[in-house]
Amino acid sequence: MVTTPRATLMPLAGALAQLLDAVVPVANTEQIDTLEADGRVLAQDVVSALQVPPQDNSSMDGYAVRTQEVLQGAPLPVSQRIAAGTAGMPLQTGTVARIFTGAPVPEGADAVVAQEDCIALDASDDPAQIQIHSTPLPGQWIRRAGEDVQRGAVVLARGQRLGPAEVGLAASVGMASLAVLRRPRVALFSTGDELVMPGAVAPQDMPVGAIYNSNRFFLHHLLRRLGCVVTDYGIVPDQRQATVEALRSAAQSHDLILTSGGVSVGEEDHIKPAVQSLGSLDLWQIAIKPGKPFAHGRVGAAHFIGLPGNPVSSFVTFLLLVRPFLLRLQGVQDVAPKSVAMRADFDWPRADKRQEFLRVRRNAQGGLNLFPNQSSGVLTSLVWGDGLVDTPAGQPIVCGDTVRFLSFAELLA
Repeated sequence: MVTTPRATLMPLAGALAQLLDAVVPVANTEQIDTLEADGRVLAQDVVSALQVPPQDNSSMDGYAVRTQEVLQGAPLPVSQRIAAGTAGMPLQTGTVARIFTGAPVPEGADAVVAQEDCIALDASDDPAQIQIHSTPLPGQWIRRAGEDVQRGAVVLARGQRLGPAEVGLAASVGMASLAVLRRPRVALFSTGDELVMPGAVAPQDMPVGAIYNSNRFFLHHLLRRLGCVVTDYGIVPDQRQATVEALRSAAQSHDLILTSGGVSVGEEDHIKPAVQSLGSLDLWQIAIKPGKPFAHGRVGAAHFIGLPGNPVSSFVTFLLLVRPFLLRLQGVQDVAPKSVAMRADFDWPRADKRQEFLRVRRNAQGGLNLFPNQSSGVLTSLVWGDGLVDTPAGQPIVCGDTVRFLSFAELLA
């Protein structure tokens, strides 16, 4: 009897490096309104044409003063009122200026005293005289011109993925529109005659062996969160020719074809021969749990990635491999997930020979609780959990150990 040796499992780091090496970022750019730029990737540096703030300004409501003229309790006349958006006159000797947050500090003033440290000597909203009951220091409550942004500075770099803060920063230096890379175009389909779409068959009428297609839903939204334009091809029957036709059609106008299921070696797994008939395919066995079977190749000019069919395996391999692939396709350089050290409030004595990603949830004591069922088909574990513990191969976990925690909040951002 002749036995076929098992394929060597590829470490996750090696698989990710190989996947990223195959990426050439999209080259097409477009100019879009800054208000619409959240989630997009910059195609060129944003250089500030001005300094921010443009002038020294007050960070408090209060009074602009010359510190050397302030004597605690001594009355000082108010010579002017300066609101945000208006320019005051040079500060007269022996006086103070009523000033509001964001207003330019008048020439001659070297500090701002908060209004709660002052007493008005008349009942008016704009008193003619005040007393100051603190000793101000030079520079107090003044935001200096250019302390945020210097003129000519690169405030946002090419390849940066924009979030709300980045969009606000671009607006603060006067950018009404931004040059961004076009969105990746992704074709998505599922394979498997056992799959049924919700709504097509009532739960009580489901045939034996049939399951609802959950992968299609979460993959669709994971792709959209990453800024992709998604074409959903639905469920492709487990037939060789139907699979070939779906792949050929999708390759014509997409950067990536993403499938779930059908990347094993069973007789009904037609993805492998179909992709090979149209291009090239590397079928990887990755040393991770969940999510061992993974495929990458080409169909024409399009990349092909095949994920495992079990929902948790598909979800986790998307986060660990497809997410960084798609970010790099958009020109983002820093694509590695960020982990934080946290305390495990559970035991995991049965260490696997593969790198394992356990579904966990943070607790009120600052530690991590473990979902009791770590099977790759238990989708409820992803809803219950708020992240993964990255467990090295062969390493058990004892309650109290420090572990590497990957937050869903970051991975799904």
